Amino acid sequence: MENTIIDKSKPVMLTGATGYVAGWIVKKLLKQGFTVHAPVRDINNVEKLKYLNEIAADAVGSIKYFEADLLKEGSYDEAAKGCEIIFHTASPFSMEVKDPMKELVEPALLGTENVLNTANKTESVKRVVLTSSCAAIIGDAKDCLTLPNNTATEKDWNFSSTVNHQAYSYSKTIAEKKAWKINKNQSRWDLVVINPSFVIGPGINPNGSSESFSLVRQMGDGQLKTGVPEFFVGVIDVRDLADAHLKVAFNPQSKGRHIISNQEVSFLQLSKILQKEFGDKYPFPKRELPKFLVWIMAPTVGFKRKMIWLNIGYHWLVDNTKSKTELAMKYRPVEESIIDFFQQQVDAGYFKSKV
Repeated sequence: MENTIIDKSKPVMLTGATGYVAGWIVKKLLKQGFTVHAPVRDINNVEKLKYLNEIAADAVGSIKYFEADLLKEGSYDEAAKGCEIIFHTASPFSMEVKDPMKELVEPALLGTENVLNTANKTESVKRVVLTSSCAAIIGDAKDCLTLPNNTATEKDWNFSSTVNHQAYSYSKTIAEKKAWKINKNQSRWDLVVINPSFVIGPGINPNGSSESFSLVRQMGDGQLKTGVPEFFVGVIDVRDLADAHLKVAFNPQSKGRHIISNQEVSFLQLSKILQKEFGDKYPFPKRELPKFLVWIMAPTVGFKRKMIWLNIGYHWLVDNTKSKTELAMKYRPVEESIIDFFQQQVDAGYFKSKV
C-alpha cells in the first residue's frame, strides 16, 4: 500500500501493553490524546495494570482493556474493532529458558500469526507496526565479519540462529518473516517494522523483568563485581524507541524495516559510565574477563559455549542511517540512558550502597 493516511481520532490497538517497550508507547499515545485498546491476559490483575492506569489517570487520552491470549486464535478480534493502527509488541524476551520452542519460538510465531490474522479480518485496519529486533538481522556478532564494512543494514537477515542456538534471535527472525509473508498475501493494510537493538533506560514500571533490567541490576548488586565478558551490543533508549514507533505509525511514507539503535558499546563501557556517575557506592565491574574463562564457565551460568565463542570479542555493528534520514531520529546520549536506568533501580530499592 502507498501513502496510507491514518485517522488519529480512531482508537489504536497495542499488544503487550504491560511490557517494557510498550509501556512507553502507551504513555506517548495517551499524552497525544489517543484511545488505546490494550489486550492483556488478565484484565482483573490490578497490580499488573497499576502503572498503565497511573499514566492514563493524568493523560488526555484513555486506555481500554480487553482479555486476550497471545496463543489463542481470534482473541484479539474484539480489541481491534474500529482501529486503523495495530502495534504488535508482545513477544517473550529471555536468554535462559528450558524449552526454547515452547517458551520463545511458538509464542513469537503464533502470536504474530494471530495478531495479523486479526488485521486481515478487521476492515478498519490500515497499518500494522511490528516490533521485531536487530536479532532478526544479526544472529551472532561474528556474523558481522561477513558483511560489507562489517556492518548490518535493513537488507540483512539473521542466517545463523536456530531453535538450539540463539533461540530468542531465531524466534524474532521467523516471526518477522511470517509477518512479511502474511502482509504480502493481502492488499488492505501495510506493514512497517521496527528492529531495535538492546533496549536500556527507565521503564514505566521499575520492577520490569526483561533481560535489560537483569543486566542493570547485576551491574550494581555485586553479581558481576569480578568482571564482565567482552560483549559488544547496540543500545537504544526505551523512550527513543517509543518515539520511533509513533513516527513509523503515522508517517504515510514509512515502509519496510527500520534499525533503531543508537551506538555500539561494551558491557565494561556501560559500567565505566556508571562508575563515573556513582563512584564507589556500588560494586560495579571494573575489568573484562578473559574469553577462555567465560567459555569454561558458560554452562554453569546458563549460557552455551557456542554463543560465547561466536560473540565475545566481536564488534556488533548496524547502520542506523535510515532512522536518522527517514524518521529524523535524534538519539539521546547513552550516558543519559544508562544513568537514568540505574538511578530508577536505586530508587526502587534494588541496591544497597557501600557508602
